[in-house]
Amino acid sequence: MFIVYTPFLQKPNLFQLVFESYGCAPKPVKQAVLRHIPILIRALGSSYSDLLCIISDPPSGSEHLLTQVLYILSEDSTLSSDLIPIVKRLYETKLKDATILIPVLSSFSKPEVLPIFPRLVDLPLDKFQTALDHILQGTAHSGPALTPAEVLVAIHGISPEKDGLPLKKITDACSACFEQRTVFTQQVLAKALNQMVDQTPLPLLFMRTIIQAIDAFPTLVDVIMEILSKLINRQVWRMPKLWVGFLKCVSQTQPHSFPVLLQLPPPQLESSLNKYPHLRSTLVSFANQPNVKNDLARSTLEVLGLATAVLRNADELGTLQKNVAPQGNAHLVA
Repeated sequence: MFIVYTPFLQKPNLFQLVFESYGCAPKPVKQAVLRHIPILIRALGSSYSDLLCIISDPPSGSEHLLTQVLYILSEDSTLSSDLIPIVKRLYETKLKDATILIPVLSSFSKPEVLPIFPRLVDLPLDKFQTALDHILQGTAHSGPALTPAEVLVAIHGISPEKDGLPLKKITDACSACFEQRTVFTQQVLAKALNQMVDQTPLPLLFMRTIIQAIDAFPTLVDVIMEILSKLINRQVWRMPKLWVGFLKCVSQTQPHSFPVLLQLPPPQLESSLNKYPHLRSTLVSFANQPNVKNDLARSTLEVLGLATAVLRNADELGTLQKNVAPQGNAHLVA
């Protein structure tokens, strides 16, 4: 085996020939190259100048081979300090395919990852998941470029119009995160959602993710209710796309959402009950509890049909007071 590889080790320029020939080689030859290249690359190491030269300006058609070489080089615990800037420059100037960055992402910092993050999300889903693994892995020296919560925030920060991504790419990236529940835990989701609810503008997919979160982790319900209350303070009904998701969420989370619904201004409360009429009877029963009803505005009670009952009770109380008062006065006179 050593005899077979010796020419490559003695004449590294043969690697250039391999890269140049790879693009037009028949499939069996490509498979043979990919099968043997790991041994050669590991023997050379990432500091070998001729190899770095090839990586900096790879022949056309050799992109797949180049990516495999980078994966092999990235298996070392510490990448060559020369390799990372070469790969970054290659992406910025020639290839423009974020796939080439995946093997070295674990060595990127947060300021380096965030600008290219939309391009990573735009990759095929399996490649995005691999990229995500590298980002969250980081290095022993620097740690991960992004925390799981920061990944979620970054995904929601992508704009289909501004970043040129189909909306489905972004929703698929979110779903990929939810599939990794040991990484994207309910604590991670709570942290990310609480950060995003304060953003202006609110992320387009915010309500969709809230609904996903409550489906995945029902015990998040109290956190979600606090977030819904914040959305009312931000007048979520003025944001049509988010308002639809808000109503869907309060419908799915009843009766936990009843205190939230009762915080809505009367017109929006009426609109909500018209949209989801099945909520009305149970919400009225909830609101009719003395400890709840006493804190509700009359306009809210009118929407719920409880204002008449309140007025009737007040009239009865007034009549009772009138009847009691003369008797009390008569007693004093006597």
